[in-house]
Amino acid sequence: MKRALISDIHGNLEALQAVLEDIDKVGVQEVICLGDIIGYGPNPCECLDLVMRRCKHTILGNHDQAALFDPDGFNPMALRAIYWTRDELDSGKGGPAQMNARWDFLGELPRFIDDGDFKFVHGSPRDPTNEYVFPEYMYDARKMEILFGKIDKYCFMGHTHLPGVFTTECEFVTPDECDHTYALGNNKLMINVGSVGQPRDENNQSCYAILDTDAQTLTYRRVEYDFEKTAQKIYAQPDLDDALGDRLKRGH
Repeated sequence: MKRALISDIHGNLEALQAVLEDIDKVGVQEVICLGDIIGYGPNPCECLDLVMRRCKHTILGNHDQAALFDPDGFNPMALRAIYWTRDELDSGKGGPAQMNARWDFLGELPRFIDDGDFKFVHGSPRDPTNEYVFPEYMYDARKMEILFGKIDKYCFMGHTHLPGVFTTECEFVTPDECDHTYALGNNKLMINVGSVGQPRDENNQSCYAILDTDAQTLTYRRVEYDFEKTAQKIYAQPDLDDALGDRLKRGH
């Protein structure tokens, strides 16, 4: 089976549409979203509708959670964006039934999914929603030991927007370093699938991953999309900081 793993869409409709078109070309059996469908970007309703329709499973992200409850630990830019996002979700786009369906969907999202050897979270195996696992953590052997102690085999996550594979040898392997395909093997791994809607690894192309459970491989894919169009939508919204549009162009 091939599963497409997407994460951190952040209301970026152009990126999500481009990634889903790419997914349709590569013959995957199901799509799993690792959270943060909304927040930052200009099209939260449309992105939710697509995820609801296309994804087999979806995990709760911290921005999804912030739309439902009081935001925790958000900087001023992210806070303004989530308040604006709430208003968009309450605006009734698509009619009252669809508005309620979006809120119901968000409210029912699980914090993680365990599927045999595979664990799917947004943040980390210790705190599935909020904890970041940054590449520099490979220098903290004790932290990595604790995190790996929370998983049986493989853990897939998003949240940092930085794609790559963490190994039990305290390595972080970027997509470029493994020629975009990593053999899973028998050792435990934590794998960040990157960001669809707000890449931060100095590459402005959308990033997602394909898990092939037959070949036991994880393949990263980069997809071009019209980030200028998304940025212009952000600039047009006074409650969305212009920096959110600027960073899409830089990929950082």
